[in-house]
Amino acid sequence: MSDASPDPSFEIPHPPERRYSRHDGLEYGGGTVFSLTPGDDIGNDELNALLVGVLDGEAYTYGDWFDLPMALYLVHDTETGDVFRAAVRDGTIEFHVLPETDPAGLRGLYRRLCAVSDATWRVERRTDAE
Repeated sequence: MSDASPDPSFEIPHPPERRYSRHDGLEYGGGTVFSLTPGDDIGNDELNALLVGVLDGEAYTYGDWFDLPMALYLVHDTETGDVFRAAVRDGTIEFHVLPETDPAGLRGLYRRLCAVSDATWRVERRTDAE
C-alpha cells in the first residue's frame, strides 16, 4: 500500500501474534509496519526531533529503553489506548504494529506529524503474514 492521501487508513490486515517460549522468551510472528517517508530529504536526526516533539505532547507517553544505533520508541496513545513502536531509520519514520494496536492510534500520530511539519508524507505498508 502506498497512500499519499491526506488521511491514510492505516488498515492492519495482519497484526503480529505474541508467542511465548521457555527458551526464547517473548517473540512476535508476522506483523505490519507503516513507513512514513517525507517528500523532502530530511535526515534521521531531524526526523527524530520531529517525532519526539510530537510524542512530548499531551497525547502520549513513550520511552526509549533500547540501546540501538537508531531511535526506537515504545509509544502509548493515551487518547485511544493504542500501543505501538515508532522508529526512525533511513530517512523514514516507521510505525511497528503490536497485537493490540488499532488504526486510530496510528492515524492520530500521523495527523500530528503532518500538523507540525511542512513535509508531504508518503505512507507505505509492509505486512508479513507468518
